[in-house]
Amino acid sequence: MSHSIDRRAILKGAAASAVGLASSGGMEALAAADGLRFGDPVPFSYELFKARAKQMAREPYIGPARPAPEIVKQINYEEWGKIRYRMDRALFAEGPGRFPVSFFHLGLFFQKAVEMHVVEGDHSRRIIYDQDYFDMPEDSIARQLPKGAGFAGLRIQEARDGALDWRKNDWVAFLGAAYFRAIGELRQYGLSSRGVALDVAVADRSEEFPDFTHFFIEANEGADSIVLYALMEGPSIVGAYRFAMTRGKGVVMDIDASLNMRAEVSRFGIAPLTSMYWYSETKKVDAIDWRPEVHDSDGLAMWTGSGERLWRPLNNPPRIMVSAFLDHDPKGFGLLQRDRAFDHYLDGVNYDRRPSLWVEPLPGPNGEGWGAGSIQLCEIPTDDEIHDNVVAMWVPEKPIPADAELALHYRLHWLADEPFPTKLGRCVATRLSRGGQPGQPRPKGVRKFMVEFLGGPLATLPYGVTPEAVVNASRGTFGPYKLTEAVPDGVPGHWRTQFDLGGVEGPDPVELRCYLRHGGEQLTETWMFQYHPF
Repeated sequence: MSHSIDRRAILKGAAASAVGLASSGGMEALAAADGLRFGDPVPFSYELFKARAKQMAREPYIGPARPAPEIVKQINYEEWGKIRYRMDRALFAEGPGRFPVSFFHLGLFFQKAVEMHVVEGDHSRRIIYDQDYFDMPEDSIARQLPKGAGFAGLRIQEARDGALDWRKNDWVAFLGAAYFRAIGELRQYGLSSRGVALDVAVADRSEEFPDFTHFFIEANEGADSIVLYALMEGPSIVGAYRFAMTRGKGVVMDIDASLNMRAEVSRFGIAPLTSMYWYSETKKVDAIDWRPEVHDSDGLAMWTGSGERLWRPLNNPPRIMVSAFLDHDPKGFGLLQRDRAFDHYLDGVNYDRRPSLWVEPLPGPNGEGWGAGSIQLCEIPTDDEIHDNVVAMWVPEKPIPADAELALHYRLHWLADEPFPTKLGRCVATRLSRGGQPGQPRPKGVRKFMVEFLGGPLATLPYGVTPEAVVNASRGTFGPYKLTEAVPDGVPGHWRTQFDLGGVEGPDPVELRCYLRHGGEQLTETWMFQYHPF
């Protein structure tokens, strides 16, 4: 589906007088300062942008440009890594925006050209690709790309006047399909988000991956923020996104999206989060790897519309599993990395510093929430850490029909922890082992669960009081051995409960729930776990 980049121009037909006025304004100075080449100015506003997306949804899907595919396919991962953007050519390297923007080059794994535009006032101009923006080896195959081939994505660098060297440090990246990610307050990348998730793990159809095909970068001079607009295109959908991104102790993104459907989607994932979970302390597998744990996230946290706090540790299941947690107007959910101890990972890729990502639904124009639906968790088997095998998202109760229009408003918090922590005790560890008691014969077919809770009201329990563990299972029988005790580490409010589960026949999973209470009062969040008999 080869076509010229100009064919995909997002806003067309600018009046000649408007071009003349804008071409002599601030953008010419910006181009000269940054050493970038720009196209002609065209009118731009978010309302025009949304209107164009709506119009495109009624037109046939074409897809993004794939310039010189026979050349791009030869830019493998090693060769792509040798191509570096020249920071002296970064957008806003000398102003007016506080955060310079650099760009990714095309390559084997990023073959689709993405158009970049800069917005100033009520006009935008396309940033024209030039090989001179990049340092690359003299013999790089990338030098054979045609003029104006395009970019693969973008990065937002740290502030020019900040504590970190902006030329070496970035805090947001958009690269590949409709994926994007940000660092948390521990200055480390990890899991990703994306525009939407369409038909994830649906038996009778393939998952669709729309692309961000155009970015519009606003020359925002705000102290801690930058605004970005993105056009998302796919066979079933066209969307206009607005990202207002703030760099604080972590990263906060306010996202507005106007989505227009071309075709019906049965599983429509809103605010999808994508992460990696290979294994952890939960289930020990002999010699799978020398490291104790390998994961970007270790659990799904949920704050329901009714106010209940839930924690679901992640699994690496034997087959694709989709779990749905029914809710109405959820207050939030997120994939978190709660385990922050370096010696639980023992390698140099900073799993202990990976960000947690929390979704906060924002009310619509009339104060409405997200309505009825479910937080869905898709877990895919993996045998390595190179695969993102976990997706968490909000899915409306009813399928989204063709020609539907949706307006979404939500906030993403990229932090070390969830932004609205519960006052209850939290689950901090889940461990499985053989059932029974140490020193005695272990019964066959019985599994022991050990769940640790920490903090909240547990820290102020009167001396001698032991909280009661409330445990439920979708099937099976609980054994006679059950114990709740303070963890003998001297940490106030650190408790654990152990229980055995037997009588489970067949491979179907068992859904478990547990929390601690005292005197009729719930002291902890509710632990939920999907046990796969093994």
